[in-house]
Amino acid sequence: MTVMRYIVLPHGEGLPAPSYRSEQAAGLDLSAALADGDPLILSPGDRALIPTGIAIELPEGFEAQLRPRSGLAHKYGVTVLNSPGTIDADYRGEIKVLLINLSNESVTIKRGDRIAQLVIAPILVVTLKRAKSLATTGRGSGGFGSTGAS
Repeated sequence: MTVMRYIVLPHGEGLPAPSYRSEQAAGLDLSAALADGDPLILSPGDRALIPTGIAIELPEGFEAQLRPRSGLAHKYGVTVLNSPGTIDADYRGEIKVLLINLSNESVTIKRGDRIAQLVIAPILVVTLKRAKSLATTGRGSGGFGSTGAS
């Protein structure tokens, strides 16, 4: 098991620690670190950067991905706008989640609401080598929808 250190910022005190909600969950749930009694109203089409009240120290060779919570997307039409958002191993600032309301109704985000998942993943750094051509494949340059019917 890999250990990842994190700190709780002053406005994150009292919130649940990021946690896996089941034995085989891939993502740690993150909570909104909004001020008590000061919820955020996301109107239809609005987006907002929500603080989580934590900063992390990723191990070298890893990244963190911010991903939507399926329940929030399904029930309220709210998702992570830049999904997956990437956090590099050398970033030490507060994790913030860019949410967007894709529904036709306003949605209220309150302190402590679970707003996103944080997935930790190893990364592979490659060396790019410029070439005059690429190896051929059966697919070739076929793009969207080229491998069959929807």
